[in-house]
Amino acid sequence: MKLQRYKPAVALRPFVKNFTIIENDGAVDNVVLPDTAMVLSFRFQGSVAVSENGVQQQLPAAVFSGMRKSHRQISYTASTGNFLITFTPVGAAAFFREPMHTFFGHTLPAADLKGLRDITYMAEQLAACPAPAAKIAFMEKVLLSALPSSTPDLLVTHAVQQITIHKGNLPIKELARQLFVSQDAFEKRFRRVVGSSPKQFATVTRLRNTIDNYTPGQSFTELAYAAGYFDQAHFIRDFKTFTGKTPGQFFKESVFW
Repeated sequence: MKLQRYKPAVALRPFVKNFTIIENDGAVDNVVLPDTAMVLSFRFQGSVAVSENGVQQQLPAAVFSGMRKSHRQISYTASTGNFLITFTPVGAAAFFREPMHTFFGHTLPAADLKGLRDITYMAEQLAACPAPAAKIAFMEKVLLSALPSSTPDLLVTHAVQQITIHKGNLPIKELARQLFVSQDAFEKRFRRVVGSSPKQFATVTRLRNTIDNYTPGQSFTELAYAAGYFDQAHFIRDFKTFTGKTPGQFFKESVFW
């Protein structure tokens, strides 16, 4: 599997984290872990299926994936190519009119969304572009033309930054107090923009940080403390939901992105 990531144009960076082009010669199965962003994916050749909770479904040419708390397995046939737009945590809400929390745990046809127009045309044009640079130039043009005049929600953006800086180990009640807003109002605003509750976002942040900074030989106790858990059993249960495996199994044999 060949995976290449590209930074978007400067004007898009408050909204788009990166573009990713994934290509493979042979058939590949890969685990996709939960992350703190939503993804708009275009398949420009081949076929892709997703398996979750024992159910496999073929994906259409363009799909939108909301935030989630559990892993998925993606199966690519031979000679498959995909173009992914990974939004910043607050970025997808700028392009789509639906409240982002309605997509939590779901992958759905992108053509069903209200916002970006001509999704089918976008998929066709990406397939026609001969090289990565041409695909990126086309997608940047589309997104820049749809760029909202307003900036992302500053309060929610600050909250995301604080949760990220603290690696997910920040009490949500304390964060709402720091922002001078009631916890209920804060959580509703956060869910509408980010696509998950602040607590869910913090949990994903903690576990991704634990995986990204894992050092071979660390004990489960060390991993649990690093992730902000004081109960090893609770940590292992959440880790298995997140990755599909215990920490020992995951770090020994997993292929993921």
